[in-house]
Amino acid sequence: MKEYFKKLIDYDHYENLVVADLILRAGSPEKPEQIIAHTLAAQQIWLTRCRREPAIGGALWPGWKADSFKQIIEDNYRGWTAFLDTLQPVDFDQMIPYKNSKGEGFENKLVDILTHLINHGTHHRAQAGQHLKLSGADELPYMDYIFYIRTLN
Repeated sequence: MKEYFKKLIDYDHYENLVVADLILRAGSPEKPEQIIAHTLAAQQIWLTRCRREPAIGGALWPGWKADSFKQIIEDNYRGWTAFLDTLQPVDFDQMIPYKNSKGEGFENKLVDILTHLINHGTHHRAQAGQHLKLSGADELPYMDYIFYIRTLN
């Protein structure tokens, strides 16, 4: 399972870089920039939760600008890959307790959080892409997972 999620984190990393570049080339339109900033902040929040560290604070919708995204994407990627490297097979079924942004307590299995993390990124990259199109982008690259896998082969 570790290798499966490492592959998905690699995909997420690659596509985040693609979208960050698209946003920069489009002149950093506000809405896609906000969406990707949120996506990257959420990755940091979830990593902190999964590491069972104290909450990092900060906004779930930070005002980060696109010119800072590449470094944040790389930092998030390093954090997630280092975390995955520490895991044993039994860890994926462990419950992770956390509080949401409203202070409400929850528990979810690590495997479900990792699945959410990848789906959350895919969802918001699609939203950012739609806003880029509305901002005048002529064409967007394919960002589906299967296209990513094909490029690896």
